[in-house]
Amino acid sequence: MAGLKQLNWASEGVGATAAALVDLSTVAGNKISNPPWVKFQSAGWVNFPSAPTPQARLAALLAQCREEEPEVEICLSEVTFSEQVRGLNDDLFDIGLAQSDEVGDGLVAEPVWFDPLVVAVPARHPLLSYRRVPLDEVVRYPLVLCDPQVCEGFWQQLQRVLGAVDTRLIIADRVPTLDLMMALVAAGYGLGFSSLARINELNNPDVVARPLGGCASMLTTYLVRREGDPTEQLARFIGRVSPEESQALLPDHASHKEIA
Repeated sequence: MAGLKQLNWASEGVGATAAALVDLSTVAGNKISNPPWVKFQSAGWVNFPSAPTPQARLAALLAQCREEEPEVEICLSEVTFSEQVRGLNDDLFDIGLAQSDEVGDGLVAEPVWFDPLVVAVPARHPLLSYRRVPLDEVVRYPLVLCDPQVCEGFWQQLQRVLGAVDTRLIIADRVPTLDLMMALVAAGYGLGFSSLARINELNNPDVVARPLGGCASMLTTYLVRREGDPTEQLARFIGRVSPEESQALLPDHASHKEIA
């Protein structure tokens, strides 16, 4: 008898580390929500400067899943990084995408995606005279930063970058979403940080993305799961998230100043 496999996934929203919950059920001809016996979760970025998963990349992943395993239905929901870790440990989730590798015992975090960290600068700002903006110059201006409680993974990575300067930060505001950060930056409240891909997706004409001066700073996205061998369905999903050709590029990123 044919069975329906359902996969519900939670993604980490704004700047927070996104997590995806996937319930994978096999029931003869019937679709059952949240079946207790088979669960397959995967988590998605955090949609924010913290580690927002670029929408185009997420859409491509979901489209590939639909093409290769159309019998698997994927439903998305957002959770914070802490909720993702608890869910994985409690066997509520099977896999997650996060911007932190501080997952604790019993879980493994594998780097799968890398995105350049850039500064979001208001149009006509004096820092636009730089093609690559020195961090020392950035911290002289007010900053619109992510909420550390919402964007845990992204904030952890950003802190490592900001820690390189011995300057007290001028924080104009802390926000829970990238959309709000971009609005405040466009309005001239301050400068922000995000991945290049996310800023390009939002395409705000009043905000310009500038790379940081010096070595390229990269935001890392991790695939988080429990230790041990994954199921066949989960292994195939992992293969789509981190195909072999992407894994071959990992050593190259070591040459960058990786925020991971």
